[in-house]
Amino acid sequence: MAVYTEVSTDEVRALLRQLQLGELRQMQGCAGGIENTNYFVSAEIEGRQRDYVLTLFERLNFAQLPFYLRLMKHLAQRGIPVPDPSANAQGELVFALKGKPAAMVSRLRGRSQLTPGSAHCAAVGGTLARMHLAGADFPLSQPHLRGLAWWIETVPVVLPYLDARQAALIQGELDYQARAAASAAHAALPRGPIHADLFRDNVMFEESAGQLQLSGFFDFYFAGVDSWLFDIAVCMNDWCIELETGAHDPERALSFVRAYAAVRALTDAEQELLPAMLRAAALRFWISRLWDYHQPRAASLLKAHDPGHFERVLQQRIDHPVLMSALRPRP
Repeated sequence: MAVYTEVSTDEVRALLRQLQLGELRQMQGCAGGIENTNYFVSAEIEGRQRDYVLTLFERLNFAQLPFYLRLMKHLAQRGIPVPDPSANAQGELVFALKGKPAAMVSRLRGRSQLTPGSAHCAAVGGTLARMHLAGADFPLSQPHLRGLAWWIETVPVVLPYLDARQAALIQGELDYQARAAASAAHAALPRGPIHADLFRDNVMFEESAGQLQLSGFFDFYFAGVDSWLFDIAVCMNDWCIELETGAHDPERALSFVRAYAAVRALTDAEQELLPAMLRAAALRFWISRLWDYHQPRAASLLKAHDPGHFERVLQQRIDHPVLMSALRPRP
């Protein structure tokens, strides 16, 4: 999250009234992330305080947003812990604020766990599988906008910033992924809406009666229809690695995959393509971080991510492939 567009308290008060969410009590700009303008908003209605996140979308347009917000509403109605978008009296979820599309969603309880253990990874794996199944009948469709086509378009933009070794790595991996995407196994992968950005800071946990509980997935604004395996790979490349080196953590990965497979069994094609998809997910975020780092936008509270992190993850995935045979749940 970041703040690119300043919003006044009067403008937020007017939106809260339009949505019948009560009277504004507090608002604060959010410092994390890099894509959109975000504010934490607290409102009071009938003597009770409710907490929300107000997002102004800096890159997504009015036509694209219904997919993301309707998907969140669809998942929330099926018991998946995600932010629930607020609608106006006409059932609309997207609004204009400062000439930009905006949305108000419920704020999740808890906090992110940035140093996860096996229990956190198992909770994420199981909930991700439930989310995939819950989204299987979602009626809207939109491509995953940061997929292969975007990689092919963006690599030439970031190449001038790379040394010869990095350029060879990124171009070679792009060629490898294009071939993998054209394979019969890739065509057989189960597909549906994916989160596509489910990092440690996009998941909330809380403790209840001494028990760890996953309280929500959030930030669905990279979601799209793609292979469920890509979502799995994105998670494993963040939740199941050592951040300093990008190296695979077998214990956390085993917990994640077993919990996922206990809800939705992985197909033969998914098991075959896991090593390639882990490389694909690392490439995607290396490209996007290079792009954001070298093509920055002015923003209050903006904190850029290190592109080198996912370069290291990609190299680890190439040098040390993670095979499903080592992660397959025991009978």
